[in-house]
Amino acid sequence: FFWGSFDLALTRYSGRPADPPPGADPIMRASTDAEQIAAGWWPGDGRLEVPTFFAYAYPKPEGIEDAELLPAGAAWSADLGEFLLPYETVRRAEDPRQSLLAFLRSTYEAGARLGRWDPALVD
Repeated sequence: FFWGSFDLALTRYSGRPADPPPGADPIMRASTDAEQIAAGWWPGDGRLEVPTFFAYAYPKPEGIEDAELLPAGAAWSADLGEFLLPYETVRRAEDPRQSLLAFLRSTYEAGARLGRWDPALVD
């Protein structure tokens, strides 16, 4: 369980502080006090009822929703404010491992580039 939700995630931090969103509850204040790029898997809930891989950058870099993503089927969710790749898309891919790695790489690179992270953190 991560920050009150059921998901499996990995988060990378830039080393720079960030301001939590206005009106953030205690969990959100603690989890958004530093610049980060996170990715993981989530079984879904009432907002999205299918298992999904996700990725996001916080704070959201300007223009990230227009980033070119891999593989086909990955998309930005304006409702959730993050990238999504349905588990079923990965499961049915010719090479599921490469499909998932392409998603993780493309979303991380977009977040790091648009967030102006130190290039040494990206390599």
